[in-house]
Amino acid sequence: MTRPDEGLTYAAAGVDIDAGNALVERIRPAAASTSRPGTVAGLGGFGALFDLRAAGYTDPILVAATDGVGTKLRIGIETGRLRDLGTDLVAMCVNDLICQGAEPLFFLDYFATGRLDVAAAAELVEGIADACRASGCALIGGETAEMPGLYAPGDFDLAGFAVGALERGTALPREVAPGDVLLGLASSGPHSNGYSLIRRIVADSGLAWDAPAPFGDTSLAEALLTPTRLYVRPCLAVIRAGGVRALAHVTGGGLPENLPRILPDGCGATIDRSAWPLPPVFAWLRDAGRIAEAELLRTFNCGIGMVVVAAPDRAAALTDLLRAEGEDVRPLGHVTSQPGLTLA
Repeated sequence: MTRPDEGLTYAAAGVDIDAGNALVERIRPAAASTSRPGTVAGLGGFGALFDLRAAGYTDPILVAATDGVGTKLRIGIETGRLRDLGTDLVAMCVNDLICQGAEPLFFLDYFATGRLDVAAAAELVEGIADACRASGCALIGGETAEMPGLYAPGDFDLAGFAVGALERGTALPREVAPGDVLLGLASSGPHSNGYSLIRRIVADSGLAWDAPAPFGDTSLAEALLTPTRLYVRPCLAVIRAGGVRALAHVTGGGLPENLPRILPDGCGATIDRSAWPLPPVFAWLRDAGRIAEAELLRTFNCGIGMVVVAAPDRAAALTDLLRAEGEDVRPLGHVTSQPGLTLA
């Protein structure tokens, strides 16, 4: 505490510059481990540099995406399970980039809190670095904001910013037409959407976060904090193999709102709802929350986290390639000449 005869300091007002510097040094090795062709410099500058020519591009178009983790953060904060939230942050951004046909190149994070806990912040950033390495993009910068008075003790927020590139003329979606095949890639759980409803259902159920999950063999918190699946590498593989017309990341709004975003005017889609089983986590949420089927489908991914739209003569080969990349692939249906989405 500052004595009346002493001048005020930033630390006395609640902002610890030394802690911020300690965090930068703590996370420097994690960020360095994500270096890839095109990375110019590490952390510490006023801006981050990236060399597109060194990354292999000749006539690039840049693609940018930003997102957060939403109220899934609350479960991590209340349970102290933080590292996988870094994966969620990266996944929500890079999974969007790949839908444009872009290769993720670099990532920046924004971490805001009331009082900086160096160990907790480092755990989050190390999780971000894990996901960046898995996606082939470099963690080249970020911002840590200590803002006393805006966040309750222990609370924080995360945002992520990803930039990717593609060669001019190769952007997705393109040439989507009736008869194209819809291939669904399994999700790992709710990913990072619908958690305000999930938390309401858990609260109403009276279950504690450390209670056994009613739908699995782990604790409830561990099950619900399963990180968002990263689709970058398998999707890049099928894009480069040829025959991919479009990709749809199934986030907020579910299949009913995300699939139409990649369909051209005059086209629709038919999806066979029996093509994949409803994973147990979603069945429990439906039953515990008495959620109507339509509401379930427009709130959660319901087991399908990414949809690949494939040319009919390439669908079988792309399915094999996706499975070889470790994806659980389900033929969902096809593009039609009738506008609208039909779930049969």
